[in-house]
Amino acid sequence: MTNVASIPYFIPELILIVFVMAVIIYDLAAKKKGSEGSAYLSLVGLAMVVIAVIVVGSEDRSLFLGMIRLDSFAMFFKIIITVATAATILFSIRSDELDPRTKGEYHALLLAVTFGMFLMASSTHLLMIYLSLETVSLTSYILAGFLTHSPRSSEAAFKYITYGAVASGTMLFGISLLFGMTGTGDVILLSSRLTEMFNTDDVYPLAVLLSITFILAGVGYKIASVPFHMWSPDVYEGAPIPITAFLSVASKSAGFALFIRLFYFGFVWEEASVDWSLMLAVVSALTMTVGNLAALPQQNVKRLLAYSSIAHSGYLLMGAVLLTSEGLQAVLFYLIVYLFMNLGAFFVVILIASEVGSETIDGYRGLGSRAPLVAVSMAIFLFSLIGIPPLAGFVGKWLLFWAVIQEQLYWLAIIGLLNSVVSLYYYARIVKAMFFETADETETLSFSSGHRVLLIIFIIPTLLLGVYWTPVYEFSKVSLGKLMG
Repeated sequence: MTNVASIPYFIPELILIVFVMAVIIYDLAAKKKGSEGSAYLSLVGLAMVVIAVIVVGSEDRSLFLGMIRLDSFAMFFKIIITVATAATILFSIRSDELDPRTKGEYHALLLAVTFGMFLMASSTHLLMIYLSLETVSLTSYILAGFLTHSPRSSEAAFKYITYGAVASGTMLFGISLLFGMTGTGDVILLSSRLTEMFNTDDVYPLAVLLSITFILAGVGYKIASVPFHMWSPDVYEGAPIPITAFLSVASKSAGFALFIRLFYFGFVWEEASVDWSLMLAVVSALTMTVGNLAALPQQNVKRLLAYSSIAHSGYLLMGAVLLTSEGLQAVLFYLIVYLFMNLGAFFVVILIASEVGSETIDGYRGLGSRAPLVAVSMAIFLFSLIGIPPLAGFVGKWLLFWAVIQEQLYWLAIIGLLNSVVSLYYYARIVKAMFFETADETETLSFSSGHRVLLIIFIIPTLLLGVYWTPVYEFSKVSLGKLMG
């Protein structure tokens, strides 16, 4: 579709742009600095975005002369990203880390990074892929270092920028190589062009391998897969807790959306000289293993969850590299489950950090008697992350493992199972501290009814999807649309 004809189908993104400007103007005009008006205005904008995404629909259309695509796959990820952003804003209202005077800029940046993630989920051209990834990266750098008074936050932003610059430059070099060989930036056409080139021997296999590897380095950096994961623990530990939660869910989801589009549309062709499925299966195994083993000695809960997030990228890669609809269905379903259980765990971290003033496991001692609802909720989220039945995480991992077993990658399923067992140890340390250790302070912790309601909102899907998951699994199948067709 032409640029003008595409505008009516670009309404959700335009709403985000309008509300970014509206939040900035509101913050400049507000007489009372530090109010939560910009947060509520942002939430209104996100609600309008969800409505617009549903109204625009999921009919398969190529917009702006093939730069982005409107389809059910993009719609799925836009909803997940919007929910994660809304949850982050709600978390930020509770968080004591943020300076009230800077919340206007903070919420505007959150909406801006959401806009970039929308483009990542929809991009079907190499140029738009790079621009959308840079939009997300630049705003993420600022959000990671938003606590300007904290040396730890400044260090996180510096490391994030350093790793991001290297990954971005590497990806851009790979894009230039691939464009030079194929003469197209359209992801849909890449597969056919590469097939033609291999059939005529008009191609250098090593150059193709290097270019695609460089591109996947940029995408791997976004989903924190090995060996591009090194930024994640330090950034997650130093960033504000709501931003850590946001990066662990929304950024990962957008990264997987981009990875799947690239891999299934562009990087699979006939007569391929590289078994991408096997190579990325090895990356999956390394990612989950490194993430889980590095999490074992951690005392800071944020850093522990950062390594846990790396491990979960490995689990998700198990399904993404199979080249089957069952594998992709499992990935999409697991992203929904991961949204609730991981955000729920980070919300507990925010509550405890605000009340106890500690991010370490020692701060969770005696929580079972001081705040029973919070302690039980955290145990539910952690056990779901492990994959213990009958919680949602168990169903998510079961679907991933089953998809792997169907493709007879038994070694990968075994590695995944062993890693789940390893994760039991470091998650159980938090549960042990909450229920079997005594805190130095014994007074009861009090939380508002709003915080308890928000906590229950995350608990319900984590429990419900463990026993009644078929509709959501079918929704993930519908969301694939024509992607596998």
